[in-house]
Amino acid sequence: MNIAIVILNWNGRQLLETFLPTVIEFSEMATIYVADNASTDDSIAYLQQHYPTVHIIQNNSNGGYAKGYNDALPHIDADIYCLLNSDIAVTKDWLTPVLTAFDQYPNTAAIQPKILDYKQQTHFEYAGAAGGFMDQLGYPYCRGRIFDTLEEDTGQYDDISDIFWASGACFFIRKQVFDTLGGFDEDFFAHQEEIDLCWRIHQQGWDIKYVGHSSVYHVGGATLAAMHPKKTFLNFRNNLLMMLKNLPSHTVVPLIFIRMVLDGIAAIKFLAAGQPALFVAVLKAHGGFYRLFPTFIKKREKPKTRKKYYQISSVVWKYYIRNKKLFNQLSSYIL
Repeated sequence: MNIAIVILNWNGRQLLETFLPTVIEFSEMATIYVADNASTDDSIAYLQQHYPTVHIIQNNSNGGYAKGYNDALPHIDADIYCLLNSDIAVTKDWLTPVLTAFDQYPNTAAIQPKILDYKQQTHFEYAGAAGGFMDQLGYPYCRGRIFDTLEEDTGQYDDISDIFWASGACFFIRKQVFDTLGGFDEDFFAHQEEIDLCWRIHQQGWDIKYVGHSSVYHVGGATLAAMHPKKTFLNFRNNLLMMLKNLPSHTVVPLIFIRMVLDGIAAIKFLAAGQPALFVAVLKAHGGFYRLFPTFIKKREKPKTRKKYYQISSVVWKYYIRNKKLFNQLSSYIL
């Protein structure tokens, strides 16, 4: 089983300079690629001068995370792709547990390692933590991270477990599955396209796992800060689009209606907190959702299997009303 590590880059020379050395040092069994999204800095020249063994794929445009990988991966021949953010520090022997799990669990299509915070290395990092889930209303959350609460890593998630979605920050997937499903949905541009892909993976009967004996450290927010209006726009818009595309027919309309009401409440909270740009971003997200509505209605497919994937009740209710801040305080989830 051969593996290709593919780092998507856009004007990230400084990140490559900081993090690429550990990827090379600790990934002897992998072939390393940098897929460049039409950078205007000196990223390519830097790689050619300092890391001539790293393969470079130059995309013609910056199509974001989704199109960037869709354009690059057809040029790579490997059994397993590891899609790795440019702001991640890997650790010694991080690949071995993941590849072992792919061998051990042949129905597993995708895997995520433990993702810890590069800036506070005792704690889980926002983008993935110890594996992703989704509640009834379509809100993503993680073992080790619910909304803005990040748990300390005390070994509580040092296991192999089924998850609903794997983080795009460090996303292992079988080439066969990626190709069969047509890769990422490029209409997402960036944010939550990996959750959409994972949803489609489950609908085709495959599994997704978290492997806690493999660890990486993620900076997070290296491209867009957490409270950047564009990031807010993409997260709110893409979550609605993902629900429209993948929810069962009998629940899609009521659940999207509820979410849009809750989005409105969130927008008002942004305005009350003195964040008018985020208020506007939510309004624009709903406008973007309406514009893409006809396109995404056509993308709905009848799944081969319909797994139950969500926590039984709303994580919003438990977090904000019942003050349940940790994953192990939630009621049981279903996969």
